[in-house]
Amino acid sequence: MDDLFAPQAPPRYEMEDDDLLISVGPPDKYSGAYITDTYKVNMGPQHPSTHGVLRLELTMDGEVVKEVKPHIGYLHRCFEKHAENLTYPEIMPFTDRMDYLAAMSQNMGLAVAVEKMLGIEVPERVEYIRVICCELQRIASHLVALGTYGLDLGAFTPFLWAFRDREMVLDLFEWLSGARMLYNYIWVGGVARDLPEGWTDKARQFLRYFEPKLKDFNDVLSYNHIFIERTANVGILPPEVAISYGVTGPNLRGSGVDWDLRRDDPYSIYDQFDWKVIVGSGDHGPIGSCWDRYMVRIYEMAESVSICHQALDKLPSEGDVKEKIPRKVRVPAGDIYDRTETPRGELGYYIIANGKDIPTRCKARSPCFTAISAMDAIVQSSPEPMLIADIVAVVGSLDIVLGEIDR
Repeated sequence: MDDLFAPQAPPRYEMEDDDLLISVGPPDKYSGAYITDTYKVNMGPQHPSTHGVLRLELTMDGEVVKEVKPHIGYLHRCFEKHAENLTYPEIMPFTDRMDYLAAMSQNMGLAVAVEKMLGIEVPERVEYIRVICCELQRIASHLVALGTYGLDLGAFTPFLWAFRDREMVLDLFEWLSGARMLYNYIWVGGVARDLPEGWTDKARQFLRYFEPKLKDFNDVLSYNHIFIERTANVGILPPEVAISYGVTGPNLRGSGVDWDLRRDDPYSIYDQFDWKVIVGSGDHGPIGSCWDRYMVRIYEMAESVSICHQALDKLPSEGDVKEKIPRKVRVPAGDIYDRTETPRGELGYYIIANGKDIPTRCKARSPCFTAISAMDAIVQSSPEPMLIADIVAVVGSLDIVLGEIDR
């Protein structure tokens, strides 16, 4: 009698494939296809290594990840719907809340797009202030990326160093705008307020302090043997795959594609500075690996330091920081797509104006969305089987922010 209630093993079938016998489950009753021994694991949305409320549906074959399906929508910012009901200046604070680790860059993108539609040029001093702020923001954002990436892979000290140095940038921004994360500082037609007295001296002091710190990160993390083993042959994103998915920013340059909007489609005054675009080198393993994407961000911080030094040297000592625009910004009817280079790649704003002070449509093109879309392609491109630990390494190397993905 006890045998009647004992769990019964499912029937097995033998399939011949290239002279090998593969044991599989019974055929699916709907499709007739044989079912292999795979199972699904949900990684997130409460998993710390997903860097936000992201759920990755992993199809596993034992320890090996066969497929990755990202599920988003847990952190919807409703940005685009808000923008259809707000005036152009009122939209600006909502851009902060998309990529909240690079709020200055989000402000910059919308301001540049609306100014082009209005046909106005901001004062020269404003352009320099904006560039300084955006490059300091790039440093702060990349510090979060490399600090948390080291933490994902078991290195605790670089995380402490990165957040220590980031605090100095946030101190500068707090002095400038009154906020440490959501700044609402770059406005349509200028900036919220001029630089406080002594701010440029503090900025130079930080840059002189920070530049040699990059060597410390390289000594402890970048060229650490364990870190290289975890990242250098993992998460290969071939350049053709990156381009086909619309991947931009450090993730694209990590695949060896020499493309940066600040140089190749310049905006503001970036064409007035001497700097170089950093691309992946493939020094350790195939090009386009997690290690390449990480190293691009390391060396980009050095270039941002150089740009900030040049901008501070050329900063006009006097000048208005606000273009004279009416209280109600009425944008002429038409549409525009304008893009800027944020720390995570190409941020585009597509705006449809109807001649009123509220846009008909304001669509944001997110670099994080295209990056996470390529997750399964990265798994399929891997020359070696990928484990869950490798998925952690890949997600961290993409440096995503879910507020920008969900918008």
